[in-house]
Amino acid sequence: MGDSQHLSPDEQLRLAREQFEQAGDFSVAVEEEFAVLDPETLSLTNRFEDLQSAAKDTPLEEHLVGELIASEVEIRTGRCADFEEAASLLGQRRQQLFGLADGLGIALAATGTHPWSPWRDQRIIDTPHYRRNDEILRYVVWRNNSFGLHVHVAINGPDRAIAVCNALRNYLPELLALSASSPFVEGINSGLHSARSQIFTRMFPRCGVPDAYDGWDGFERYVRFLYDTGSIDEHTQLWWSVRPHLGFPTVEIRIADAQPDIGEARSLAALAHALAVRIAHALDEGEPLPDYPHRLIEENLWRAIRYGLSGELIDLGTGDVRPARAHLERLLEWVAPAAEEIGAAQYLTIPSANAAERQIARHAEGATLEEIYAEQVRPKETVG
Repeated sequence: MGDSQHLSPDEQLRLAREQFEQAGDFSVAVEEEFAVLDPETLSLTNRFEDLQSAAKDTPLEEHLVGELIASEVEIRTGRCADFEEAASLLGQRRQQLFGLADGLGIALAATGTHPWSPWRDQRIIDTPHYRRNDEILRYVVWRNNSFGLHVHVAINGPDRAIAVCNALRNYLPELLALSASSPFVEGINSGLHSARSQIFTRMFPRCGVPDAYDGWDGFERYVRFLYDTGSIDEHTQLWWSVRPHLGFPTVEIRIADAQPDIGEARSLAALAHALAVRIAHALDEGEPLPDYPHRLIEENLWRAIRYGLSGELIDLGTGDVRPARAHLERLLEWVAPAAEEIGAAQYLTIPSANAAERQIARHAEGATLEEIYAEQVRPKETVG
């Protein structure tokens, strides 16, 4: 079950369909992106390759990868049978990464954006994949100094995977509101709770909330259209905030900001995992699921970007406007049976203040961006 991006489009789509047909249900993998920092200034520093070299011949080697710029590093849990295993590995991977970084004199942090480092100073890593993205996207990719948390959930059946993906679209605003961690960027208070989402989902093509697909055949027609028209030359150039993955038989949930706190990273990943499982069960049992128009989901997505967990979201079924926390409380109640099934129930929480709210409150108290960001940089002892 490897990455198929180097196959022809026909081979890739055939293999992806076969993998979804053969997949077991509900295994999970989590990916976390970290800013690579100078420990004295806490500015971004282009030292990914140092971390990559230090990881060789260690347990972290196969789970540490580059992600666009040399001042960013990604760690992956790998495929886990249930969320209990994923939660444990999230802590282990952070401990392993922070241990490497300490030995190299590197600091790390996980918020959706860096508060002040200029994008012009960040070097794109030298791989064929990222060189190609640089050629295609230019300013759009240069500007994307952002850090997220992604959750892959395995789903059996190609049509069923597409249906899960379609339904997850409706809950992207809630996941983003919970995860918001990036109020500061380019040396200012942006006034947003997730500046990362505005930078990434509003600038990249084929990004943000996708349309719903008409089963696997409808998704395949869309992907073929993109290849046939020269719009993409790799399947990874579909950057949607939720997508069926063509290298693995998973639905990938990509909406979330990175999380400075390990407990909140676990809670966020647990909700994403449980939500995908709960939706799959609803589909199997014929339970009605929302199917809101893209334009309405976008209204809630903007509210999540602007106000995060402090704001209000629209009940798109009734038109009622309620606090984002109330939406999340209702969502946690709905997914509770699935969370019990996959070992995620103990991790499902809504914090009294999420990462964006904490940073905004400190700024209102008069703390500088440097002081606030320093509080997001965790020593290795606190990541287990």
